[in-house]
Amino acid sequence: MLSDKISQIVADSPILANLNPAETQLFLEQGRPRRAGKGTFLFQQDELATTFYILTSGRVRLVQLAPDGQQVILNYFGPGDGIGIIVALSQMAYPATAEVLEDSEALSWDADSTRELMRQIPRLAINGMEMIAHRFARLQERYLEMATQQVEQRIALTLLRLVRQFGKRVDDGVLIDMPLTRQELAEMTGTNLYSVSRILSKWEQAGTLRSERKRILLCRAHDLVMLTQGRD
Repeated sequence: MLSDKISQIVADSPILANLNPAETQLFLEQGRPRRAGKGTFLFQQDELATTFYILTSGRVRLVQLAPDGQQVILNYFGPGDGIGIIVALSQMAYPATAEVLEDSEALSWDADSTRELMRQIPRLAINGMEMIAHRFARLQERYLEMATQQVEQRIALTLLRLVRQFGKRVDDGVLIDMPLTRQELAEMTGTNLYSVSRILSKWEQAGTLRSERKRILLCRAHDLVMLTQGRD
């Protein structure tokens, strides 16, 4: 029996958008609880996609390895986010690795159950395809940023995206409420640790943000918004 809190977290997930209460309940009843400790993996890149997850607590990041071994961070996920919707497409492999950043809990559905639910609830299938399309569009955006934006703008855009996902209002500004190292920020923006450290130090001196203990606090987020628009 799911708690009311967990049921609400899952019900608010995009995969369940516009479902009626009976359809939502049918979907929830087939979910299986899963716990994953920090440093483990929900799935690995190139494994056959067998399970779809919705996080109910914790943090997970999606990481892709290039043939030369270079790591790229594609996305971060928190409670309510769906991971592994690629199971809706038959005989597909996971395109990336889902690494657990802190002790996490999730509900899971195997591939057969997911596809059967989509046959029973057409809106569920539409939502799944919209999730896949949205993430593909996000990857296209990031590719365009790599090709056209300067490093400072790419870092600013990435921080603003993380604020939308994990931002928490505090007295001095907006805290990105998750551990984030400078190396991870470099992997998300297609640059190197030196460049990220130089730019963050510059912004700290200007009072735009504060960075300490793997946490970034945006003191003047509007500065970054102006920078992404090409204005100082």
